[in-house]
Amino acid sequence: MSSREPSFEELLEEKKRVRNPLVPVGALITAGVLTAGLISFRQGNSQLGQMLMRARVVVQGATVALMVGTAYYYGDNPWKSS
Repeated sequence: MSSREPSFEELLEEKKRVRNPLVPVGALITAGVLTAGLISFRQGNSQLGQMLMRARVVVQGATVALMVGTAYYYGDNPWKSS
């Protein structure tokens, strides 16, 4: 009984990843808020800069939660080792 290893193409066909279209939007919002916060700090408005940096952390966390939630919904458990 000879068992052969599946080729790379067979592995790709076996399990296709589902991509959530909102994840890139979250990444762009994170980048935008980060840029605005850095510009505010540079211009000397530290209160606005701090508020934007806190908003960036919230948006970044929401994006990660969206990615993990999408993976879990489609059957990939990120906490379970294969």
